[in-house]
Amino acid sequence: VQLQASGGGLVQAGGSLRLSCAAPGFTLDYYAIGWFRQAPGKEREGVLCISSSGAGRYYADSVKGRFTISRDNAKNTVYLQMNSLKPEDTAVYCCAAGTECVAAIPILYDYWGQGTQVTVSS
Repeated sequence: VQLQASGGGLVQAGGSLRLSCAAPGFTLDYYAIGWFRQAPGKEREGVLCISSSGAGRYYADSVKGRFTISRDNAKNTVYLQMNSLKPEDTAVYCCAAGTECVAAIPILYDYWGQGTQVTVSS
């Protein structure tokens, strides 16, 4: 199973991006989906997670009030809306599927996708 993250790009500080996480041929409905990011030279960091029922859970305090997560089961897609972006949000963002939004611990997630690069210029 391969999740596909897309929607990254280059944006100026203060701008917005919406990332998408899809899984062709695999139903995401019953999975919690977490977004993680990794900046150069830093450890992977959990950002946000959404449960199968649609409840969101923040893993990173730094994105509260700026990032939101949602899912559209009809489109089998989970979205990460990122507003008021800052240069420190620059990272490779990837999504992962797990059972629950328990914690931002990568081993708790079963399926991963390749990342999408987000670059925020100052």
